[in-house]
Amino acid sequence: MDVRVFTEPQQGADYETLLAVALATEAAGFEGFFRSDHVLAMGDTDGLPGPTDAWVTLAGLARETNRISLGTLVSPATFREPGMLAISVAQVDVMSGGRVEMGLGTGWFEAEHSAYGLAFPALGERFEIFEEQLAIITGLWDTPLGETFSFSGDHYEVIDSPAIPKPSRRPPVIIGGGGKRKTPRLAAAYADEYNQGFTKPDAYVEQNARVRGACEAIDRDPDELTYSVALVVCCGSDDAEIAKRAAGIGREVEELRSNGLTGTPSELVDQIRTWKDAGCERLYLQMLDLSDLDHLALLGEEMLPHV
Repeated sequence: MDVRVFTEPQQGADYETLLAVALATEAAGFEGFFRSDHVLAMGDTDGLPGPTDAWVTLAGLARETNRISLGTLVSPATFREPGMLAISVAQVDVMSGGRVEMGLGTGWFEAEHSAYGLAFPALGERFEIFEEQLAIITGLWDTPLGETFSFSGDHYEVIDSPAIPKPSRRPPVIIGGGGKRKTPRLAAAYADEYNQGFTKPDAYVEQNARVRGACEAIDRDPDELTYSVALVVCCGSDDAEIAKRAAGIGREVEELRSNGLTGTPSELVDQIRTWKDAGCERLYLQMLDLSDLDHLALLGEEMLPHV
């Protein structure tokens, strides 16, 4: 199982905090460090010192890490114009030596758009924007050097772009969500990885089947995609440590056991086997307390070797 760390910096984390977590992630043996792309805190927190831009952060981490994959789960299509996002991701990929992956979605958090003056169209229009961005970004990356790329849609027009800079290699595209029709169709057409977040194994299997069916409908091999899940993690050496970590993120142990990966390292290994049996190939562990680097070390030492 490919296991990665997934963070929520909008809840309150500056670059130095994220750097410390990324370095601890690499040292502990995880395969990747990913972050959400939000600019407004959620829930009962002030979010201080304030949001960090996802791709600026990843650019810095690209130069200060050596091995781990880096990316977003996921960047909203409402945040950036597609041509500029293609340039940013390509540049960060080169800066990392080819370790960047791009998660992209429709955007869903209306309040952060209002807070920072960003347009937030209705969901149907956001899906249209999302699909056109996927076409433009992948089209720019896939255009051979010396050729140009053009695109004409309802929301964007690209005319004779030189389609540079090029990434080190084509960054994998991650698409997620639980939509029954549009999301599987777009994943089949554009994704290298399909991710589901905070779901249950039975629902996970059912949704992956929709994506596989969408791949077959366009004669794409469903096994070309990597199937992943993101789950909150709360691990401890014993019940007292588990309870302490749960309290530290404002959650109840039993609720976390129902909705995430929670328990001792050996218990997490058993839970991960269940997800593997459900078809999961890649796991994102949502770490909500970014000051608890001992949590990462425990997972790296006592869980990772067994999964």
